Amino acid sequence: MKRNYKIFLLGLLLAVASCSFTTNKIETDGDSDKDEVLIELISFVLTQGHYSPKDINDEFSQEVYKDYLNGIDPRKRYFLKSDLKDFESSKNKIDDEILAHKIDFFNLTYNRLQERLEDTKGFYAELLEKPFDFSKKESINTNYDDLDYASNKKELKERWRTQLKFSALSTFYDLKEQEEKKVEDDESYQPKSDKDLEKEARETTKKSLDEFYSLNDDLERKDWFSLYINAIVEEFDPHTFYFAPEDKERFDIQMSGSLEGIGARLQKRMDEIKIVDVISGGPAWRGEELEVGDVIQKVKQEDEEESVSLIGMPLDDAVSLIKGPKGTKVVLTVKKVSGSIEDIEIIRDVVEIEETYAKSSMVEKEGKNYGLINLPKFYFDMENRKNRNAASDIEKEIIALKKENMDGLVIDLRNNGGGSLSAVVDIAGLFIKEGPIVQVRSGDNKVEVLPDTDDSILWDGPLVILVNELSASASEILAAAMQDYKRAIIIGGKQTYGKGTVQGVVDLNRWMRNSDLGDMGALKITRQKFYRVNGGSTQLEGVKSDVVVPDRYSYIDLGEKDMDNPLPWDQIDSADYEIWDGYIGFEETIESSKKRMAKNEQLKLIDESAQWIKEQRGVETFSLNYEEYKSQIEESEKKAERFDVINDYNSDLTFTSLPYEEELFKTDTTLAEKRTRWHENLSKDVYVEEAIHVLEDLKLNNIKKSKMATIKD
Repeated sequence: MKRNYKIFLLGLLLAVASCSFTTNKIETDGDSDKDEVLIELISFVLTQGHYSPKDINDEFSQEVYKDYLNGIDPRKRYFLKSDLKDFESSKNKIDDEILAHKIDFFNLTYNRLQERLEDTKGFYAELLEKPFDFSKKESINTNYDDLDYASNKKELKERWRTQLKFSALSTFYDLKEQEEKKVEDDESYQPKSDKDLEKEARETTKKSLDEFYSLNDDLERKDWFSLYINAIVEEFDPHTFYFAPEDKERFDIQMSGSLEGIGARLQKRMDEIKIVDVISGGPAWRGEELEVGDVIQKVKQEDEEESVSLIGMPLDDAVSLIKGPKGTKVVLTVKKVSGSIEDIEIIRDVVEIEETYAKSSMVEKEGKNYGLINLPKFYFDMENRKNRNAASDIEKEIIALKKENMDGLVIDLRNNGGGSLSAVVDIAGLFIKEGPIVQVRSGDNKVEVLPDTDDSILWDGPLVILVNELSASASEILAAAMQDYKRAIIIGGKQTYGKGTVQGVVDLNRWMRNSDLGDMGALKITRQKFYRVNGGSTQLEGVKSDVVVPDRYSYIDLGEKDMDNPLPWDQIDSADYEIWDGYIGFEETIESSKKRMAKNEQLKLIDESAQWIKEQRGVETFSLNYEEYKSQIEESEKKAERFDVINDYNSDLTFTSLPYEEELFKTDTTLAEKRTRWHENLSKDVYVEEAIHVLEDLKLNNIKKSKMATIKD
């Protein structure tokens, strides 16, 4: 089985441009080492083609050194201080090796890691033979960044003991909870003894580690080398990434839009498997329990009694355990964003691509009609421009909403990670007559202004755009353009994600000639940078909302600024554009919304919840004493109960589908059910409620009908 360690987050920007730099061929001979050639090839492409190439010097070397070692031993449970002493001489030499196309440092660390993996194999088997004493007062600190490497094998073994005990304690607690639940359901049930449960917890922990080492044994040298390569390329910026040949194939499949499994995108950060996107319409989305930021710790199949730990597992293997045939059940043990641990049961299914498309609803309030369009991503078929895309779908929805005499429009871009650049330019053009939408600068400082190419206006009425901290890339372009033109009021968190860069995927084989080294893979490389029409970059700073409202992500590090090696914010000259003059009382409307939000009790509670989540995520020390551990969890759960009422909120808004969908419901009951549930969620959405209030407050100048786009049948 081929394995990778990271997944490229689709939906940031799908504009894959061809490289404009030189296409000199790299000559190879039959004795060339493929790894050394790959180092030469990638360093050439990076220095020639990256938007902002870095100097490959001692400082660069030190960062690669730190990040690579942290990547292969994040919990510091393999290498010893003596190993680091051996590695230390390479700390300032990796740059020299890269320039000389050598891989001595990789060879040294790879061989040493294989030795340490063999050493630690014996640790866990021995340590898990004897029962753990959960009555003993001791604790574990999970802040591995500040943890030093062990001085010797004895100290390393003790580190393993505490980590294994912590894992077993967590399982023991879960098993105890299950036994107590069985007793509640059936008074005649005889629960298992603590001794039996402790043994079962150790066996479960051992099984997980057996699986982990078995998978490690299957890894090939090239898998580890890919990790080393990415430690190098990611020093340029967090979105530059090397695809080994098999990873490129997987990327191509994802680009085609083929989705299956539980309907969630995963990413490996450190040695954790984290949810980075819940795909609209998928099983996880329908279950409403998984959310972005959750960490999947264990997986259990429907025909298995014990879960398999994903901690430290390669991403590809974790995905293979989570995926499965349609209709089968999988149970995920998840560490929630709040810090609580939950078992979530999901029935696997094929993700319906239809649900990733734009959808709309009519919103009725006090006799007035408003429109709401939810856009999960800026989709676009690069193979066939005639196929449906986000821009044409948004146009159709607006036309349909106008037929229902809507008085204002909300575009919901929350959790929208981006997509097609051409789609966002076309969508922005639906709301202005003419003018620039976004500026794009290349590494040679050439700036291209992408304008609205249609001088008609499809919707000239009140417009509100909803965003959050996960609105990225193309979402930020649309929000920024509408904000700069003062065409829309932006409601959301303090700022959006802050991804203002464009990537292209380069086939590395294009530089090879007379080579028998096989497929060299591909490199996703940052080529350009976005700028608002006012000249400011969306990089790092994102788009700051006109009306800032708290949400559960408010205090969590999720944005581009929280990633390693992001490109900086900067500014270029403003493009030539004219502010929209269709509104009366634009600034007054913003101020009214701010005052309303400051008094909103629901938002105050959401803000308290967000602060509590940050507090929970900051907990790093855990007791290894069962009673203290149990008390710690129960206290956390008790505090969490206070925020349960957030889900009980209900607005006075009424949501209905458009007539064309109502017709579809007659034969498609599944679609009807999905829309019903969506409308129920919208009725509890305080942000949508405020968006409608803002639309009510906006007053318009009259716009001549000749400026309006013709409604097509």
